[in-house]
Amino acid sequence: MKPINTLLAVSLLSAASINSHAAEWSVSITNLTHGSYFTPLFVTAHGSANDLFQIGQPASVALQAMAEGGDISGLVAQYNGEDADTVANPASGLLMPGSSTTAELNTDANPVHEYLSIAAMILPSNDGFVGMDAMKIPTAPGTYHYYLNGYDAGTEVNDEMVTAEGGTPGTLGMPGPDLPGIGSGGTGVTTEETNKTVHIHRNILGDTDSTGGLSDADSRINRWLNPIAHVTVTVK
Repeated sequence: MKPINTLLAVSLLSAASINSHAAEWSVSITNLTHGSYFTPLFVTAHGSANDLFQIGQPASVALQAMAEGGDISGLVAQYNGEDADTVANPASGLLMPGSSTTAELNTDANPVHEYLSIAAMILPSNDGFVGMDAMKIPTAPGTYHYYLNGYDAGTEVNDEMVTAEGGTPGTLGMPGPDLPGIGSGGTGVTTEETNKTVHIHRNILGDTDSTGGLSDADSRINRWLNPIAHVTVTVK
């Protein structure tokens, strides 16, 4: 099996903000799940014209790479091109269940940084991700709370089988053989998906057979229900 560190190597970008000016506000993200992990987070303040994703619309190539393999480099490049203020991988790796991480951002340098978007792949999953798309950033000082759902990118069948190629866009299979609850020998939960656009994820179904059954995930550990993340925005 391909180790998680190898799968995510391309995503382990600098945790420093792309913009070097003093931060005006911060974003704290907490993983609310029992046994799911978030790959390196992508956090950005940007203009309204650049949606990270849209429900009912096909995923972009960059979103697919993030949702299937945790690779946020395409999203970073896309938003850097829009002069966004971006923090890549603030947790310096996977965000574990129950853990939090904080990103410092600002709107000093460019007044079009009015919207906040967040994304990370959910492990284990085929193409599941936690996300926030273009939330208007509050301007009044204070602390603001939001809850995020898990989404399905609609780009891969949710067979819930771990494979050596899992995490490669366009290749069937989940990454994450070293995660708690992950077994082997599953025959596949499904062979087709009818919704090929971004939509609310049905979550990991799993089973309790670690060496067989339909899924390689354990329903007692890896199953989750929405919301799966808590976001706190602190405006200074």
